[in-house]
Amino acid sequence: MHVQHSNVNCLEPCVNTDESMEEKSNKAVELEDKAFDEIIGHVEDILIEDEFYELQRKFLETYWDVFEPVEENKLIYTDIFNEYSKVVENYIVNHLRRIIPNFNIDKFLEYLNVRQTELDGEVFEMLATLIDFVAFKQLFLDYRAIKEGKYDGLSSGIHITSFHTNNKTNSSP
Repeated sequence: MHVQHSNVNCLEPCVNTDESMEEKSNKAVELEDKAFDEIIGHVEDILIEDEFYELQRKFLETYWDVFEPVEENKLIYTDIFNEYSKVVENYIVNHLRRIIPNFNIDKFLEYLNVRQTELDGEVFEMLATLIDFVAFKQLFLDYRAIKEGKYDGLSSGIHITSFHTNNKTNSSP
């Protein structure tokens, strides 16, 4: 158990008001948010590294054909999910611990899970694949669709139309 010592100087009158407790609580939340944002920034850096890309690509290449686009899940999906979570989590944790020596993945994943509904973007989608089986399975189904040529992306819904009309006016010099 970690005991935190107060910095309050009790030689002066110690007054414990609701406002001071609220201020302390707000400061704690701000510090927690700042730490979370710092970690996310480092995770973004990790995710764009070639080494991480290769790690994830190899994993997807190994298992993409196991996943099927049906609601029923095979028992092997759980084993693959657990292996993927372990490999990717270890990679990220090892990198983060070099930068942030007291980094705690359990605390980070807990905070990530609590804030999941308010988080958006590719970084959070990738991190969700570590804690959310549905997001994990979707990653593999998307990769499968790409491998099978069934993923059009946005290109199928894009049509280019000119906004200019070619009205030539005959004007004599």
